[in-house]
Amino acid sequence: MVQLVHPAREDIALAGVLDALADPMRLRIVKALLGQADCMSMSCTAAAPCPKMAKSTLSNHFRVLREAGLIRTTKKGVEHHNVVREADLNARFPGLLKAILKHAE
Repeated sequence: MVQLVHPAREDIALAGVLDALADPMRLRIVKALLGQADCMSMSCTAAAPCPKMAKSTLSNHFRVLREAGLIRTTKKGVEHHNVVREADLNARFPGLLKAILKHAE
């Protein structure tokens, strides 16, 4: 079974977060995940910014977001469900995510 890599809160780096969010598709994925009510998780397919995006491309986007510390992924059956690590990001970089999303519109 594939082990998913999630950096510890203290290992989340500003450069990694900014690099991951520099891609417009990954930014759209994070916005979709944050749009979920009550911080519920979303499957990769549900959070996909484009319905016709290749699964390999989508998988790569989620890997980059996960390894940068932006999302936490858990496996539920055959699906991977994702949630933004908002508390961890705000603890490391207060207000950063909110500012990036505000100015990205």
